[in-house]
Amino acid sequence: MTLLIACSSRAEQFAAEIRAHDPQLDIRIAPDTGPLEAIRYALVWQPPAGLLAALPNLQLIVSVGAGVDALLDDPSTPVRPLVRFVDNDLTTRMAEYVVLNVLYHHRRMTEFRELQTRRTWTYLPEPAARDVRVGIMGLGVLGTAAATALRPFGYQLRAWTRTPKGLEGVTCFTGTHQLDPFLAETDIAVVLLPLTPQTRGLLNRSFLRKLSLRGRSPLLPGPVLINAGRGGLQVDADVLSALSAGELYAASLDVFESEPLPPPSPLWAHPRVVITPHNAAESAPAAIARYAVRQIKTHARGGKLENVVHRARGY
Repeated sequence: MTLLIACSSRAEQFAAEIRAHDPQLDIRIAPDTGPLEAIRYALVWQPPAGLLAALPNLQLIVSVGAGVDALLDDPSTPVRPLVRFVDNDLTTRMAEYVVLNVLYHHRRMTEFRELQTRRTWTYLPEPAARDVRVGIMGLGVLGTAAATALRPFGYQLRAWTRTPKGLEGVTCFTGTHQLDPFLAETDIAVVLLPLTPQTRGLLNRSFLRKLSLRGRSPLLPGPVLINAGRGGLQVDADVLSALSAGELYAASLDVFESEPLPPPSPLWAHPRVVITPHNAAESAPAAIARYAVRQIKTHARGGKLENVVHRARGY
């Protein structure tokens, strides 16, 4: 069996880990594909347009990440089983990121960092966790893990999903007609949605204003946005405008419209913005290799694949 690895970085690491798990696999690293007709499997992250379409005997595509919008946006991507990466390692890292940033903004740490740079000793009132409403957008594997990790702190947890879902200790809202009521009851919005035609640009000025009008905890200066989903969900300029207008108190952004985030972007220097380089749930190559080999072996024996992407839904 031949596997093609097509990633902009870490391809050699993936190859070494995969060889350790399955020495029998013939591994190619793009652009050195060898005979195209020999390739049956592909492990990819944003591969060059048209590469997968050039593989006549491709049987399975494994995404390095949980997001597959780049693959689905490429019209040349062949219609083959496509699985996204879901693993305990990724899930745990995302839950850590969410808890870290919810606590950071709940405890007003961006302001304390500003005060520290000025060597100013000032008390700032902070709400108790029980008085803060955390709204999670997306209640799949990652959203469920984030809600579960936040529960012990005592936050008032809400969730918004496209289709009905339920989770103990979480007040759930469903569908477009319940989005505005969800936003009105959210002080800290945690966005873990996939990027689809319906969600692209969702985090715009109108969205943020709905948070700021009614979703305000007594001791928080304003609402908070935490986006660890996809960069295409948010309008970067609208986030900045909302911050400037006081409609948004602070933000933690792991993803952006353009990545890497361009150096001239005002987001870099904003004192109430926490920026990370799309690594909220950056999994180790060993975890991705284990997952890829498991999926390939499952496919080879005719078993049921995990986390198959529903192309019409986009995730």
